[in-house]
Amino acid sequence: MLIRVLWRIDPSRDEPLYAQLAAQAHLAVARGDLAVGDRLPAARELAESLDLNVHTVLKAYQQLRDEGVIELRRGRGAVVAARAAADLSPVVEALAPLVEAARAANISTEVLTVLVKEAMNR
Repeated sequence: MLIRVLWRIDPSRDEPLYAQLAAQAHLAVARGDLAVGDRLPAARELAESLDLNVHTVLKAYQQLRDEGVIELRRGRGAVVAARAAADLSPVVEALAPLVEAARAANISTEVLTVLVKEAMNR
């Protein structure tokens, strides 16, 4: 079953396009828009619909595979892996006060993203 997730990219952002796609897949899994066993669009199909190079989509899919979010299966394409179904509710709950504090401090999304990435790399 092919699940249609609304994929959006913003070429003006500093974040690479493949990373934007991978982040959206993570978000779709966290929200329940993608479930274990769901198929992602074929790389060529997604690339054409977003006017991207197919290698950009393949790089996103490879990153998702390396992170255990998807399995790449010959003949079946990219399928959401069982490991992707981790319970993210504690993380989602922790985000609310973080976002509130960032808004109160007038911190942009980009700066907050950098701060979170730095914290994750410690």
